[in-house]
Amino acid sequence: MPAAADIRALVVDDQQSIRALVRNGLKEIGINSVEDAADGEDGLRALFNHRCNLVISDFNMPKLDGLGFLRAIRATPQLKSTAFIMLTGRADAELIKRAQQFGVNNYLVKPFTVISLRRKIEEVFGALT
Repeated sequence: MPAAADIRALVVDDQQSIRALVRNGLKEIGINSVEDAADGEDGLRALFNHRCNLVISDFNMPKLDGLGFLRAIRATPQLKSTAFIMLTGRADAELIKRAQQFGVNNYLVKPFTVISLRRKIEEVFGALT
């Protein structure tokens, strides 16, 4: 059971407004160490510069989409244990199945609430104290 304050998060989404919504939700939960990136390529760079233990990433992004980003993280020894929550506007079973095959820890469907965001994080880390 980690304290929310011990979680270091990276939010990756090509829409700045979604990044801000997720960041604000994380802060409400008590996760204050939050970096962000506009796509998977920037996200990978950010992970090497700011060690995070949670990634919340959109699926549909330019350059490197969420699945490619997830695959890159899982293929990188120093990053592969990073918790990964896929953020998507579509809850289609095929996408979820593919993400699970690549090692996603959980997924969150847009639009989301702070309560659902917390629940998805707790399903990965356990109850936040």
